[in-house]
Amino acid sequence: MMNNPLETKFLKDCIKRFTSYKQLGDKTLEVVPEEYFHVQPNPESNSIAIIIQHLHGNMKSRWTNFLTEDGEKSWRQRDEEFEAHPTLSKAQLLQLWEEGWQCLLDTLEKLQPEQLHETITIREEPLTVYDAILRQLAHYPYHVGQIVYLGRWFLGNNWQSLSIPKMKGASEAYRAAIAAAQKNK
Repeated sequence: MMNNPLETKFLKDCIKRFTSYKQLGDKTLEVVPEEYFHVQPNPESNSIAIIIQHLHGNMKSRWTNFLTEDGEKSWRQRDEEFEAHPTLSKAQLLQLWEEGWQCLLDTLEKLQPEQLHETITIREEPLTVYDAILRQLAHYPYHVGQIVYLGRWFLGNNWQSLSIPKMKGASEAYRAAIAAAQKNK
C-alpha cells in the first residue's frame, strides 16, 4: 500500500496528543507532594498511585509487541493494578509512569503509516491499528484528567492552572497571546 500523507499526519498527530496528555500529568505529578499520592477520596475512588499503576500496566500490556501479540498480555495482573501499594514511593511511581509512556511512544514512533490498516487484537477482539490507537487516545486522557483533578483538589488554593486560569479576562488574554505568537512566526 502506498504511503498516504493523511496516515503519516495521523501518526504524528497521535504522538503529539499523547505527549500533550503526558505533559499535563507530568506537571501535576511534579507539584503534588508525595503524601498525597496514596490518598483515596473514598474507598471506591482511585488514588494517584493506583491510577499510575493502572496506566503502567495497561500501557506495557497494550504496546509491548503491539503488532504481533494480543494487547492483553498473560503476564498482566490488571486487578492488582487497582490495589493500594502504600510502600511505593513517589520516585517509584514516577518510574512506572515514565516506563508506561515510553513503551507507548516508542511503539508509535516505530509504526509505519501503512501499518494503520493491519489488524491486531486486544482481549481477542480484532481491531485495526488505527482503531486501537484511538481507543487508547480516549482511555489515557480520561485517567490523566483524574490525576489532574486530584492534584487540583489536594493543592486547593495553591494549585497553578495548567491551561487558561478561571478568572475574568483570562480567555481573551490567552487568545491574544496565541494571535501574537502566530503573527511572529
